[in-house]
Amino acid sequence: MSSKETHKPAVQTTGHAWDGDLQEFNNPLPRWWLWAFYATVVFAVIYWVIYPAWPLGRDYTKGLFNTITYETSDGRQVETHWNTRARFLREMQAARAKQEQILQRLAGVPYQEIAADRELSAFAYSMAKVLFADNCAACHQSGGAGVAGLYPNLADDAWLWGGTYAEIEQTIRNGRRGFMPSFARALDEQQLDDVATFVLSLSGFEVDPEAARRGGAIFNGQAGGCYYCHTHEGTGMTSQGAANLTDAVWTVARVQATAGVEANKEAVKAVIRKGIQREMPAWAGRLDDTEIRILTFYVHQLGGGQ
Repeated sequence: MSSKETHKPAVQTTGHAWDGDLQEFNNPLPRWWLWAFYATVVFAVIYWVIYPAWPLGRDYTKGLFNTITYETSDGRQVETHWNTRARFLREMQAARAKQEQILQRLAGVPYQEIAADRELSAFAYSMAKVLFADNCAACHQSGGAGVAGLYPNLADDAWLWGGTYAEIEQTIRNGRRGFMPSFARALDEQQLDDVATFVLSLSGFEVDPEAARRGGAIFNGQAGGCYYCHTHEGTGMTSQGAANLTDAVWTVARVQATAGVEANKEAVKAVIRKGIQREMPAWAGRLDDTEIRILTFYVHQLGGGQ
């Protein structure tokens, strides 16, 4: 062995051995690990002193943190030592106060200002989603798509009673009653067939022109009198909740572009024959004015508004 070769010190062992030659070394822990361990011990001691920590019989150490004040649900001011429950209650109280400030703003500003203000519109939209789910989704579905033949779709731009802020608010506040009389006795089967043909022609369906001509005469004449609500052009009247028959949006009759003309004609005939009676309740008295305004903004946004 060279004289220049240095000898490394022998590694210390614990004295434990297995199978004769398998030994357990006694290496020291890494310095960084020891310092990290000591830091956690110091942190724990400081935490025990500052925060509530150790049980003492039926009580516990209160810590050295400042007291905290919060308001209970019945309006009492409570001052107590710092603890996570008191901190949570104080944060909830602050959140409610902030919410109340925003609600007061929403109650007094025009709808256009709500739409232009990012904070107001985001708050109104998030709160309205809950209100809509609790009060409206049972009929109009969670996304406002409605149920064909029963409840109108609020997510399109076809508004039976008008889509302005004022009209939507009136609908929510006072409710609506949709009514179309039954023509089962007023018109015979051939007349019902002709009127249904004419109605389909208004939406661009290719139909028998002669039958459509006869149906148009009934539609715009005294026998049917449909024009009183739907107008001579079939564009409907929002004041009556009468549907626009020219836009290919069908709120009651189950008309489908993929179905044949005869099947669609039968769907329209069924509505003319039976009529329509459906009602939306008034929400004034169930919801306060601010909640109605928030729902109005939400529904207007769903369908693009007018």
